[in-house]
Amino acid sequence: MILGLVTAVGASVCYGTGSVLQAVGSRRSAREEAAAKGRSAGVTEHGGPNLTSTAKAAVTWEFILGTVLDLIGFGLGALAARLLPLFLSQTIISANLVITALLSIKLLGIRLRRPEWASIAVLCAALIMLAVAAGPEGGHHVAMSVHWWLLGASVVLIAGGSLVVRRLGASGAIVAGLLSGLGFGALGVGVRILDGLDPFALGTLLSDPALYAILIGGLGGMYLHTIALQIGSVNGATAALVVGETVVPGVVGVIWLGDSSRDGLGWMAAFGFVLAVTSAVGVAYFGQGEQDLSEEPLPAELTKQ
Repeated sequence: MILGLVTAVGASVCYGTGSVLQAVGSRRSAREEAAAKGRSAGVTEHGGPNLTSTAKAAVTWEFILGTVLDLIGFGLGALAARLLPLFLSQTIISANLVITALLSIKLLGIRLRRPEWASIAVLCAALIMLAVAAGPEGGHHVAMSVHWWLLGASVVLIAGGSLVVRRLGASGAIVAGLLSGLGFGALGVGVRILDGLDPFALGTLLSDPALYAILIGGLGGMYLHTIALQIGSVNGATAALVVGETVVPGVVGVIWLGDSSRDGLGWMAAFGFVLAVTSAVGVAYFGQGEQDLSEEPLPAELTKQ
């Protein structure tokens, strides 16, 4: 349990720091492109970032460093998903929202309002409740049909979600954040049920559909999160991500994998889980209009275009 808690906290720190660094790189890239080519550069007809814009953001040094931290966080989070109940591991990892909010004040110049601070405080309290109430993790084995369903859902989620977000354009940040969270949630479930790890068997591992659900959910989730950071509130998008990566894995863990709470503390686990999700939604809602003071105004001649 202790090792799982440590790895989950480490994953949370890596993800939170990585999100802010990726936001810094994405926004700097967008400003430079707009200054060079005009305000409409790098966007689709719906107002969202095009593939070229997203690719340019992905090669900034801030974004690359943030991605490295994400990969480290992925490894730590995967270990936590094997050692803890999913409702606990995913919720602790989702506390990266707190790291994101605090670092965004320094690196993005964002001013948090009282409702956002209150929501973050409630989230921290909910995490403490979950840590106290969590019991041992359940099993790792489910029917192979579940592995295939997870792969199919991951493909539909990422492919369909990408199309939807690009059509929503500049208003799709929260949706992109939620979809990226669902991708990371599929990753967490996939890691938990993955065959061929204990004992290690390479052939079994490579033939497991859950492995490819992990890759699609993880990479697709990172892509959608990048779009969310380009077009909207970093705290709002991250909070929406938190909801997606917490709710579904938590429910799956309890219903199908046998995750449970300590005797007599089921009410605390349930209340803490609902409280964590509600507070994350609160940050997403209140953070939609956050002010990014690091945004430099475009040259006057561009604002007239």
